[in-house]
Amino acid sequence: MQTFLDGRVTLYRGDCLEVLAALPENSVDSAVLDPPYHLTSIVERFGGEGAAELKSGRTGAYKRAAAGFMGKAWDGGDIAFRVATWKAVLRVLKPGAYILAFASTRGFGRMSVAIEDAGFITLPMIAWVFGAGMPKATRLNSCSLHGPFAGIDVNGWRYGGQALKPAIEPIYMGQKPFSEKTGTANVLLHGTGALNIDGCRVGDEERSVQIRDIKRMHGGGYANQDKRGGGVVGEKVETGRWPANLIHDGSDEVLEAFPDSPGQKAPSLVDGSEHGNSVYGSMRHTGPQHLPRDDTGSAARFFYSAKADADDRIGSKHPTVKPVDLMRYLCRLVTPPGGTVLDPFAGTGTTGEAAWREGFSSILIEREAEYQADITERMRLCLAGPGERSREISRRKAAGQPQDLGPLFNGAPK
Repeated sequence: MQTFLDGRVTLYRGDCLEVLAALPENSVDSAVLDPPYHLTSIVERFGGEGAAELKSGRTGAYKRAAAGFMGKAWDGGDIAFRVATWKAVLRVLKPGAYILAFASTRGFGRMSVAIEDAGFITLPMIAWVFGAGMPKATRLNSCSLHGPFAGIDVNGWRYGGQALKPAIEPIYMGQKPFSEKTGTANVLLHGTGALNIDGCRVGDEERSVQIRDIKRMHGGGYANQDKRGGGVVGEKVETGRWPANLIHDGSDEVLEAFPDSPGQKAPSLVDGSEHGNSVYGSMRHTGPQHLPRDDTGSAARFFYSAKADADDRIGSKHPTVKPVDLMRYLCRLVTPPGGTVLDPFAGTGTTGEAAWREGFSSILIEREAEYQADITERMRLCLAGPGERSREISRRKAAGQPQDLGPLFNGAPK
């Protein structure tokens, strides 16, 4: 175990299941993590107990696939698809704590089912949309084709698991069940169970909001405001829009996919009890309201934009480094003030840096020695000035390490 940044970041070097088993139960406030994607592993399908050793074959594809994504051994296997993995995470989280876990679009289904089977409540996923992904597809060999493709131009046809340009990464969002009867009671006891909506609002537009008195009725339920007899008790200025479950990278390619759209033209109800309102444009209202924004521009402004920085990678060879700004936003969304964020697949330590910059503590677990060294370097650079940080990252890149060619996927079409 090693600590950094005045004890705010703790790194455990070893297998995540062994480390998690030694951590106290109900002790961590949130989990923000990027587990292995198992994109190309065939170990479970073809490498069962007693199976013959994998052969390279004519192209070497089978042996490469068994090694995992981009030849990384840690991406082989199925740890992100095991229920036991997520039960270990569930045990150390406090009741009501949230979990955010990145996945590939191919492995998201298996991973999300495993997390839910471990006991988490599955919430709507968050989509991270980006423009820098590259397809890796294989051309058809026209010399050996017959049947419907015989004699036609097949130049525009491709095959492969990444034949389409990757442009989205799903983020699983879940929550450990409350220990108390209500969310308010759970938050009062454990500090966990609520999202930081105002801290994650999108944009800097300001509007006035009427604050109403909400009264509880018998039986613990709430009635419609108009029948309840509550009244306006004040007004506040609200900055930014309500956060959505879509995040984009702000790239020109992604921005062009959004249409121009006017902002909210008419007032809308404070408590959301008016149903059937449109996502964009005018909104109906029949009572006390948010005042309209009445702005114009690309609909991309309705969603948080996490732009990748050239220094996010810190010169590491890790293939799936995430933008620090993105990780800061996610940590801020699900972690209570002064809380501790868990990342059992720490990689280069972006979650640790993000949590520290947001005022949180973090527990990082990393098995691979190469990435343990990256975490140590990242923590050192957190306290370095921009000049020193830039010079050191340039030095690491010049030492034969590849430049970042985009989030998650690298390469070009064949």
